[in-house]
Amino acid sequence: MSLDRPTFSVIIPLDDHRGQWRQSWLGWKSQTVDTSLYEIILVVPPDAMLRSDIEQLVGDEARLEYSESHHDIELSAFGAAKARGNHLFFTESHCRPEPDVLELCLRAIEDHPDWSGFSCRSIPICHNALSEAEAAMYQSDIEFGMKQHPWLKVLDQCFVTRRDIYEECGGLRTDLGHFAEWVLAASYYARGHVIGYLDEARVHHYYVGRLDELEKFTLDFVRGEIRYLSEARRDPGSELLDIPIEWSERDKLDSEIARNALSALVRYSLAGWGWKRPGEMLRAFRRWAAPALLNDLRARIAARIDVVQARTMLTVLITVGSSAAARRWMKRYVASLIRLQRLDYIRSICAGHATRLFGDNVLAQIGFHCRESSAGHTFRWSEPQAAVRVAGVSARNIVRIQSPALRGPLDRIGVYFYLDGTPVDPAAIVVGHDSFMLRLDLPLSGIAVLAWACPAFNGVGDARRLGLPIAAIDVERAENE
Repeated sequence: MSLDRPTFSVIIPLDDHRGQWRQSWLGWKSQTVDTSLYEIILVVPPDAMLRSDIEQLVGDEARLEYSESHHDIELSAFGAAKARGNHLFFTESHCRPEPDVLELCLRAIEDHPDWSGFSCRSIPICHNALSEAEAAMYQSDIEFGMKQHPWLKVLDQCFVTRRDIYEECGGLRTDLGHFAEWVLAASYYARGHVIGYLDEARVHHYYVGRLDELEKFTLDFVRGEIRYLSEARRDPGSELLDIPIEWSERDKLDSEIARNALSALVRYSLAGWGWKRPGEMLRAFRRWAAPALLNDLRARIAARIDVVQARTMLTVLITVGSSAAARRWMKRYVASLIRLQRLDYIRSICAGHATRLFGDNVLAQIGFHCRESSAGHTFRWSEPQAAVRVAGVSARNIVRIQSPALRGPLDRIGVYFYLDGTPVDPAAIVVGHDSFMLRLDLPLSGIAVLAWACPAFNGVGDARRLGLPIAAIDVERAENE
C-alpha cells in the first residue's frame, strides 16, 4: 500500500479487540471513498498468534506497525507517530464503521473549516443484559459530552483530528491511560480549538459486558487521573479538569500529621485547658481520634462495602430484575468502584503528594477550613488544633506564621506549639502584631510536623470550630545561628 500523503490515517490499536478485529478491519476496508484518500494503520501488540492471524488476513492492504505495548492508548499514540495523513482517525479494534463514515468525514472537513477535530456517533452493540446496562451508562455520558459539555468531546472510539493540531496540543499522553483523552480534550479547548460532533457518521461499538473488564478500565482511568493531578502541572487546559474529592481531601487521611494534631490536643489539655472545658475537650478528641488512629482505613472500608453491595445488587438484577433497575445499580457500582480505586491508589502511590495550601515549604496540612477573605486579609481558619508538615534544612530554621489578629491580640490567645510532638520552648517564639516567628531545629531530613493548640473561637453566626486565621507559612534557614 503506497501513499504519499493521504487525507486520513485510520489508526486501529489491536490489543483490546474483544474478538471483533476482523469485523473492524473489513468495515474500514469497505469504505465508499477512494482508497487513495486513506491509509489503515493496524498497531499490533506483542502477541505472536494475533500477529500471525493479522498478517495472513491483511497482507499488504494495510500498514502494520509493531509495538511492544499492550495498552490501546499507547498503541494509538504509537500509530499516530507513524501516520502520514493530514487527518488522524482514532478508533478501536472492537468498533465497526458504517461504509460511508470517511465520506461523511470528508464532507464535514469541507463544511466546517472551523473544526480542528470532531467525534463521530457511537452506536452500541450489546449481546447480554450486562452489556446493555454498561452501554446505557456510557452512552449517557457520551451524549452529555458530545452535545452539552463545553469541551469533553474527544471520544477515542471515533475521533478525527487535524494532525498538526493534535501535535500542537501534546497528543495522547501514554502514561495517563484513558485519562489521556480528557487531558487532550482540555488542551484543545484551552488553546481555542473547536471539536465538533458529526452525528451522521456512525461507528458501532461492541460492549463486552464483563465486570472484570469494567473494573480494569476504571482503574486504568483512575491511575491516569491521580498521576496527572500529582504532577501539579500548569499546562493549557489543566485548570479545566475537575479535582475529585478523594484527591482534594487526601491530607485528611494522613495519619502521622493527624496524630500530631491529636498529641497537641492531649498535651494542651493535660496542661490545664481540658479540665476547664471538658465538653470541648471531648468533642476535640472525637474529632482527631479516627484520622489519627485509622488513617484512611475507615474511608476505604466504607468504600469497599459500597462496592460489594452494589456489585451484588447489580449481579442479581441482571438475572432477575428490570433493565431500568440494572442500569441504576450499574451507575452506583461504577461510582463506588471509582471512589475505592482512587482511595487505594492515592494511598499506595501518591500519598506523598499533598495539597500545598501554604507554599512549597508546607508539604501537608490538616485541620484547616476553606480560604476566605475578611478585613482586607485572605486566609484560612485553622481548627483549635491543626498541624502542618514543613520542609527546611537540617539545622536551625525560622518558621513565620502570618496570622491576622482577627480574634484579638495574638499574645493573648494562648497558643501552644509542638514540633514532632514535643512542646516548643516559649523562648523560641516571638509573637508579633500579626505573626508568630518560631526558631526551630529540624531533624536531619529537614522535615518535621509543627502542630498547635489554642482555645476555640466562636465567630458570630459561625458554627465552625475556629483556631487561628493563617495567611501564610514561610520556612527559611536561620542565618548566623
